[in-house]
Formats: sequence, structure tokens, C-alpha cells
Amino acid sequence: MSEPTVLVGPERARPDAPAPPARAPRRRRVPLGARLRRDWQLLVMVAPGFGILLVFSYLPIAGNVIAFQDYNPYLGDNPWQAFTHSNWIGFGQFQLLFDDPAFWDAFRNTLAITVFQLVFFFPLPIVLAVMLHNLLSSRLRGLVQTVVYLPHFFSWVLVVTFFVAMLGGAGLLAQTMRDAGMQPWNVMTDPDTFIVLVTVEAVWKDVGWGTIVFLAALSTIDQSLYEAAAADGAGRWRRLWHITLPGLRPVIVLLLILRLGDALSVGFEQFLLQRDAVGRQAAEVLDTFVYHFSIATGNYGYGAAAGLFKAVVGLVLILAANRVAHLLGERGIYSRS
Repeated sequence: MSEPTVLVGPERARPDAPAPPARAPRRRRVPLGARLRRDWQLLVMVAPGFGILLVFSYLPIAGNVIAFQDYNPYLGDNPWQAFTHSNWIGFGQFQLLFDDPAFWDAFRNTLAITVFQLVFFFPLPIVLAVMLHNLLSSRLRGLVQTVVYLPHFFSWVLVVTFFVAMLGGAGLLAQTMRDAGMQPWNVMTDPDTFIVLVTVEAVWKDVGWGTIVFLAALSTIDQSLYEAAAADGAGRWRRLWHITLPGLRPVIVLLLILRLGDALSVGFEQFLLQRDAVGRQAAEVLDTFVYHFSIATGNYGYGAAAGLFKAVVGLVLILAANRVAHLLGERGIYSRS
């Protein structure tokens, strides 16, 4: 009978030693040609969307070069010659932009409206989604969803027309005040309340549409968590605080980061339609500034400089907000790992 082999040194087996981790099998890399043949149906399906994204989102990025030129679209016989023949002036357009008081007025209005809507508009789709999710009757839930979703499909012309009929000088509110012997209040031409007006318009139009993502996130929360919490005596508010909101937190952080990246784009049609009624000082935002001071005057390089500045600020806000999300333990919109 042979004696058992005894290992010495680092190879000696110990009863309490953990088993070595199993090495994950190496995935075989599929050649590009095989992947194209395998997934060609999917590629055909995404090709139209990719083409639209390429033509209308990525190719226009090359047009930012005119922010550094004294661009004249009438030079040469084609648009390419207009690019190549326009004088290069470096940061001259940006210097003119930063010395323009109208630009800073539009910038301050944009920031004020963005902050106001983040505080008073951004939480409302979350509240509405939680309320709809907790409704016991599915028929009532569907009815409310249909009613609050519908205004999203209205154009801003129709939305502003509706508010004029309600809050304008000849609208329902002013007429009611006249009948009561009061001085009528034309909300649509009051610059002091314009920031509240545009926020209410945005809430009426888009709050229902914004609940779609949060309703989808609520449907992924394990219902057994609610049952276990209720069995332990947790009330409705404690379940909301300890289960619902933590379940929504990743989606809230993601949408908040994306909203900050688009912070300087508060809208164009909505403000363009109401700018003349309340005045430039109250209603001028960066989007309308670019239109009135660049496109309408033919100074395209000036508008490109303003647009590039807005894009850089949005990028900085996204990176900063994503970094804060990582520090708070959230993934954000991207992660290094």
C-alpha cells in the first residue's frame, strides 16, 4: 500500500484554505464578417435611424468651424467654397459675443428658467407616476394617463393659443375679473410672472409624457418588498420612502444628469411665440437670441459661437453631474468600470 503524498511549502494543502477561483472560460471572438452575416436583419432595421442621426446630429458638428470665421455663405460657387474662402478670425466671434449685453441677458434668463423648472417641474412627473402607480383601478389609471399624455402631442402654437384664451386680456380670467368689478389682469403680457407662465405651460404640456419612464421604473420594483414591509407594519409613507424612492433613484439621477446637459435649451417655439408680448428683457433666451441676432441678420458665425458656447457648458454640466453621481454611489450615464 503506497503512502499518501505530502506536499510541503506553498503547495501544502490546508483544510481551511479557500478553493482557487475558477477561471472564466475565454470567449471566442467572432469574426466581423460572421457577425455581419448573423445580424444583418438588425443592422437593416437600425440603418434608417442611424442615417437620420448621422445627417442631422453628427455631420452638422463640422459646421462649428464657422464660429471661428467671418463666415460669408455667398463666397464661391458652393457651400464648401464658402467654408474655405471665409476669413479665419480665431476667437473674434466669442469676444464679440461676451461683450454683448444682450447675450448675457439671454444667458441669465435661460439659467433662471432652468433652475425654476428644475425645482418646480422636474419632480412633478415623479409624483404623478407614483400616484398613478398606486391607483387601485386599472381603468381609472388608464383614463388619467390618456388625459395627461394628450397635451404632449399639441404644438406650441396650440398650447400658447389655449393659454391666451384662458389668461389673455380678452380671456376667461380677465373677463371674469371685469364681471366682478375688478381690474383685469393680462397674464400673457406680464413680464414679472413670465417665468411662472412658461413653467405652467411646460407642465401642462409635458408632465404626463414625463411619467412614462418613471412608471416603467416602478413596474420593475419587486412587489414582494412591499408585501414584506407591510407584514412588518410599515405604512404607506414608509414603504414609499424606503422602497419606492430608492427603486426610482437610479432613473431620477440619470434623467437629472441629462436634463442638466440640456439646461441651456429651455425651448425655442414657446419663447419665440411670446417674446414680443412680454418683451425681450423677460423672454429672450439663448435659442431666441441665436435666431434674432444671427439667423435673422445673416451673421451665422456669431450664432455658431453662441451655440458652441452653449454646447460646451452643457458638456461641463454633464461631466460634473456624472462625477457627483459616482461620488454618491450611482452609475450615472456612464461608468469607467
